[in-house]
Amino acid sequence: MNLSLPRSLNVGVFAAAIAWTTLSFGAAVTPSPASAAGNTPFYTAELAQPVEGGTVVAGGVAWNCKGTTCVAPKGTSRPLRVCRELQKEHGEIAGFTAKGEALAEDKLAKCNG
Repeated sequence: MNLSLPRSLNVGVFAAAIAWTTLSFGAAVTPSPASAAGNTPFYTAELAQPVEGGTVVAGGVAWNCKGTTCVAPKGTSRPLRVCRELQKEHGEIAGFTAKGEALAEDKLAKCNG
């Protein structure tokens, strides 16, 4: 007994399997609003002087800077250390936040120290 299908039907079954797989698993890899929020920067630094746009690695994280604002994802070091490393690269830091919390004035002074 030969159970083979005509070639055109085989292609249709294959295409349907691909479509089902894409729809079934596509939802699993599509970012939800909560994970999309993960794209917001963890660190934000306001520099005293503007810099040319670009990326610099400081404090173990890749900073994206434009004008006087630099942003970066979370690193493994303490915020003060991250601030100090960025200060070595770009000079005085006018303001620094980690996860939305501003670095205290005394720590900001140490950062620039």
